[in-house]
Amino acid sequence: MQLEFVPVEDFYFELTLAVKTLEEIENPELAKQIGQILKERYGQCSTVAAASQNTYNYVFQVPDVDNSPFHRLVVSIADWGNKLRLSSDYGWKLNEEHRAEKSDRFSGRDEFNQTFKTHIAEVLGVTF
Repeated sequence: MQLEFVPVEDFYFELTLAVKTLEEIENPELAKQIGQILKERYGQCSTVAAASQNTYNYVFQVPDVDNSPFHRLVVSIADWGNKLRLSSDYGWKLNEEHRAEKSDRFSGRDEFNQTFKTHIAEVLGVTF
């Protein structure tokens, strides 16, 4: 799995209403550790915090995973209320009214999440 960081100045172009939470991990130490690692590697996060419960949100494109009918795949790693939040638009699509609806890949979200977590653990050197 290849993750391509989306910097804050490009985030607007990656906005999608289909990015939904994959999992929230209640581990404040892990959330803080991952936030520090991401800041060291990528600098400023992809988005400005929307609330006091959220201090970072790093967004990545994943070019080597098929997410059709979307033409691309987006994942995010964020904190929310001392939890680590993993999100993605995997298994979702936007309909004609630009509302999120499940795609044929929706049933694979759990498997995708496990692959994503394994990749993050390896790349960032953390343990879930």
